[in-house]
Amino acid sequence: MEQKTYVFAGASSYIAQAAAALLTAQGHRVIGLTTKDTLSGYTEAYTVTDYNPGSYPAIEGAIHGLAYFPGSINLKPFNRLSTADFTTDFTVSALGAAGFVQAYLPNLKAAGNASVVFISTVAVGTGMPFHASVAMAKGALEGLTRSLAAELAPHVRVNCVAPSLTETPLAAKLLGSPEKKTAAQLRNPLKKVGTPEEVAQPIAFLLQDNSAWITGQVLNTDGGMGSLRLL
Repeated sequence: MEQKTYVFAGASSYIAQAAAALLTAQGHRVIGLTTKDTLSGYTEAYTVTDYNPGSYPAIEGAIHGLAYFPGSINLKPFNRLSTADFTTDFTVSALGAAGFVQAYLPNLKAAGNASVVFISTVAVGTGMPFHASVAMAKGALEGLTRSLAAELAPHVRVNCVAPSLTETPLAAKLLGSPEKKTAAQLRNPLKKVGTPEEVAQPIAFLLQDNSAWITGQVLNTDGGMGSLRLL
């Protein structure tokens, strides 16, 4: 199997680490970019100050796939959201993703057949209370997914994964007690909260050649939360 190179932004996230484990187990090179002090589980790691355009390190050679993981769960009543809240969420989720692809676009084109994966949320396609800022930011990211998929075809595919609530530190406030976790499970058609590994599987799939005829898609990885209503 040909060794390929993948670059993950927000590499310290549990979902990113699970996806990296899948790819490195197949012998691929996975480079992690993180704002944290330490990072393990990657072939190489770089510390960045933030995910703003211009913050990404130069990487030599072809890159076969990018995955952008930074985001937030900034849940507040609409009347309590400030301009700073909206700006921060949009900067992290949308502008950071755009800058990430711009930074490595020459590397992607050098690969000849590359893939980009973004991470959205079920809250974009399904209206949910207190998600106004997050849904706006991730909605922009889904628009970027489709626009880039059209512009970069046929040599770079661009897709997005939209999970429901997943058991990670980012969701700790929503799952911080047995009662909260049970309530979240009961709201989901499959009666469960997702795991990082369950979200990582479709990310790894979309990055690799076995998804070679898929682009411009938002893949709901949410236990049916975005499309099913059980009586």
